[in-house]
Amino acid sequence: MYNPLLERLNKGVLLADGAMGTILFGQGIPYTVCYEELNVSRPELISEIHRSYIQAGAEIIETNTFGANRFRLAKYGLEDKVRLFNLRAAKLAREARDISGEPVLVAGSVGPLGQTRGPALQPDAMRAAFREQIEALMEGGVDFLLLETFYDYQQMVHALSVAKAVTDLPVVAQMTFSEEGHTFSGHTPLEALTMLQARGADVIGLNCHVGPQGSLSVLEQLNAAGPSFPYLSVMPNAGTPERIEGRMFYHASPEYFASYVSKFVEAGAKIVGGCCGTTPAHIAAMREALDKIRPAAETPTQSALNLGAGSIMFSPPHSEANEHSSALEKTLDKVNRAEPTKLAQTLADGKFAISVELIPPKGIKPIKMLNAANLMAELGADTVNITDNAMATVRMSSLGCAMLVQQSVGLEAIVHYTSRDRNLMALQSDLLGAHANGIRNILALTGDPPRMGNYPGASGIWDVDAIGLVEILNRLNQGSDYNGTSIGTPANFHVGAAFNPTATDLPNEIERLRKKLAAGAQFIMTQPVFNPATLSETLAQVGEIKVPVLAGIMLLHNYKHAEYMYHEVPGIVVPDSILKRMQSAGEKGMQEGLKVAIEVVEEIRPLIQGVYIMPSHNKYEASAELVKLLRSETFQPA
Repeated sequence: MYNPLLERLNKGVLLADGAMGTILFGQGIPYTVCYEELNVSRPELISEIHRSYIQAGAEIIETNTFGANRFRLAKYGLEDKVRLFNLRAAKLAREARDISGEPVLVAGSVGPLGQTRGPALQPDAMRAAFREQIEALMEGGVDFLLLETFYDYQQMVHALSVAKAVTDLPVVAQMTFSEEGHTFSGHTPLEALTMLQARGADVIGLNCHVGPQGSLSVLEQLNAAGPSFPYLSVMPNAGTPERIEGRMFYHASPEYFASYVSKFVEAGAKIVGGCCGTTPAHIAAMREALDKIRPAAETPTQSALNLGAGSIMFSPPHSEANEHSSALEKTLDKVNRAEPTKLAQTLADGKFAISVELIPPKGIKPIKMLNAANLMAELGADTVNITDNAMATVRMSSLGCAMLVQQSVGLEAIVHYTSRDRNLMALQSDLLGAHANGIRNILALTGDPPRMGNYPGASGIWDVDAIGLVEILNRLNQGSDYNGTSIGTPANFHVGAAFNPTATDLPNEIERLRKKLAAGAQFIMTQPVFNPATLSETLAQVGEIKVPVLAGIMLLHNYKHAEYMYHEVPGIVVPDSILKRMQSAGEKGMQEGLKVAIEVVEEIRPLIQGVYIMPSHNKYEASAELVKLLRSETFQPA
């Protein structure tokens, strides 16, 4: 069956539109509203968004139907409106196209079913739901189907098989990949392309979750994996979102997106566009960039491209029960006695504290992390700080890793601990258990939203935020739980709070810091500092701070790493001057990144009481070099 999509792709690259939800939210529509229902209740709003993307130069617009399946609609009691919402959405997109007079193609957007709780969906139920939506989109007159943001490969298989069974329309199949370049089902780009091609996908690609840089890496792998497969697509997010007062903000600029258009095309993309956080401004910038290379884009070139830790066991008592009981009591008394942690004592003595961030493993083998901890201890680090599923990506628990480090290496740990994954009971239960195991340096965090990570369908709990978590820790230190019930002997946590001196909404960030301090925070850890003047100015705005400040020092690995931090990671501001230095450094990027770090520490030393070092790409060698330099005689603290 003839369809203009493949005809057009044979002639050159097509530009798709950007986000729908981002624009709706910007128009004041909260995320708690069913956006698909707006096809009926607010059709003029949906039409206007379509028109704005067409005016920006989009040649493909997507129907507002990403979540228009019975399972997602059931959350709003609208599961009987599948056909209505999909029909109306297709009609609105076609009308916007017709009014524009432009040869725009209408893509019928189909997203995953979204059910992550309760019994797993059965194949028949999944297929029935996809069939119901796809048939309605076909009836509505879409030009092709766009299966997008699928992080569950099995759901993609069912959606794709249904689509190929009920229609001759072309099908674009887009998986979502993690920062590590795998689907959330664990498939590599090669495996994904092979399986989707075998099941009849006409166009294969990726969208959502990662920004331009990460998307380009996956696209290059897809291209190298299937040089005989002619049709690839890429629609990145506008970087990683930043959560500010419950809202998600994306920071990758239109200009940054435009700079990646030629790279996408060179890597084989035949459809380029945007996903979460992108706007008509992004698409307009991409349009301009694409027009400059369009003649070349018609024939794009194909670019090629020891587990050592044993279990830690506590030997149970046997015949000498009384002796073991006495020893156990002494051990627990030592753990729980009310003396400062080594970190607290170091800071109280006015010594310059050094911590190194460790990244927990994604599997069950912590040897790389433990080897890194041992190296840092040998070089003179005072502590290590251990992340808690940062970027909402599943890893070994920070508490479990901290116990391994303290028991195996003997180096004290700071635990990053978020309120995202645990309700009030679990928060307090974990903390009491941590204290009993000697884990007492706690950095209280709210946590990145699950939608950023490799379980985007998971639910965040957030019974309390970081401020509330500081309050919980302070109450435990006073001998009671959050409800005021006595816990017997008071705890002795050393409570830390996070602070971002380059926050987008700095007045709000400062106010939150003051609340954390008022709630009982005993030390502060900042986001990465690259501009000493900014830190100085921000701390001056905060006013007198009576607790120690540990500044985050991130080691830039190379220009690509610096560019990614500059454009795609919220909460981190890399100055233009440093970006240029990293670019000029070329292959000596690691050395330049280390030089930048030392310069920053030397300049901010009068403002802080310590640092915590963030490794580049889990490359602990550079972190070790910085610890060595900071502990050397040549580094003279002010």
